[in-house]
This record gives sequence, C-alpha cells and structure tokens, in this order.
Amino acid sequence: MEEAVAAYRAALEEQTRDRAPLAWAQIQSNLAATLSAIGQRESGTERLHEAVSAYRAALEERTRARVPLAWAETQHNLGATLTIIGQRESGTQSLEDAVVAFRAALQEWTRERVPLEWAGTQDSLGSALSLLGQREPGTARLREAVLALRAALEVRTRDRVPLEWAATQNNLGAALSMLGERRGGTVLRLREVCVSTLFDGPLIIVVEGRPA
Repeated sequence: MEEAVAAYRAALEEQTRDRAPLAWAQIQSNLAATLSAIGQRESGTERLHEAVSAYRAALEERTRARVPLAWAETQHNLGATLTIIGQRESGTQSLEDAVVAFRAALQEWTRERVPLEWAGTQDSLGSALSLLGQREPGTARLREAVLALRAALEVRTRDRVPLEWAATQNNLGAALSMLGERRGGTVLRLREVCVSTLFDGPLIIVVEGRPA
C-alpha cells in the first residue's frame, strides 16, 4: 500500500488540477482511501490526517453541483476517516466534522436513490453521534444517534443484509445503554436485543432499565 501511495502521488505530478480537474480529484480520493487504510493499521493518526487532507482536496473539484453522487461518496469516506481520528484523539472536533460530512452525504445519498448507501451512512452517523454523546453532557447527541441507527434499520433488515443488520443492532444497543445510564433519574424502560457477529462469537445484549 505504501507503493500505491507513491504511485498516486506520482500521478498527481502530471494529472494536475489545472490540466484534468476531475481526474485529479479521483486520484486524490484514491490516495485518501489508501492512506486511510494504512492509518487504520497504525497506532497513530498521522496517515489518517493525510487522508482527510486528500479527501478535502478532492471535494474542491468533486462538488455537489458537478458530480453529486461522487461528492456524497467522498463526504461519507471523509466522515468515516474523521470518526477513526475522533476515536483515537481526545476532544470532539474530528467527531463534529464527521457528523457534518455524514449529513452532507445524506443530501445526495438518499433512501430513494441509493437505499443501502443511505442506510450505511445513517449507521456511520449514529456511531459518530454516539461517540460524541459519550464525551458531552446531556443526552441530545445520544438521542440523535438512536434516531439515525433506527433509520438505518428500516433498510438494513435482517433478511436483506443480516451481518450489517446485526452490526447496526449492536450499535443501537450501545447507544441505548449509554442513554439509559445518563437518564438514570427518570423512569426509563429500554428493551433492545443486539446481536453482533463481529466478535469471536455471537454477542447478545439485553438492555432493560427501570430506575426507581
């Protein structure tokens, strides 16, 4: 993958923004995806920040007006990379930026046009909002996360995409659990069954809170 990064950077020396703007943006997006993949395998965030810079460069030419679906895809990928940075770094700025990117993507990746991509972005949005909710007081972000994850499940059904359905159910359970802990001073009834096959074996979580 390091060789791929070198090849993309070499290509950018000739396929410049002035000479071939959309091709330049495509290469920037490819470079960003590779940098993000490398960054996920490393402990730091340097490569991930490089990926964010490349995605943002691509968006200078991959505009919503010019190529709406490619713009949405790039926004989604930008949001995903920012979420990983937000998980690894303190503070909330990267997560805030990820939420903005995911919500931008949903303007063109609509349920009617590309339902599975829409659902995937709703799931990613919910995960970013959950992370924000952990770091911020109150329950507003966690409630937004629950809404996004439940929206995703309208399309990510068990019959259609069972593994994605399970992953979203697990994310929903985590958000509901945190929400229940935050709202411990009120009468709260939560019952969500979350099945995830992303671990060594099935994980079943039942959340039921009834504080006195």
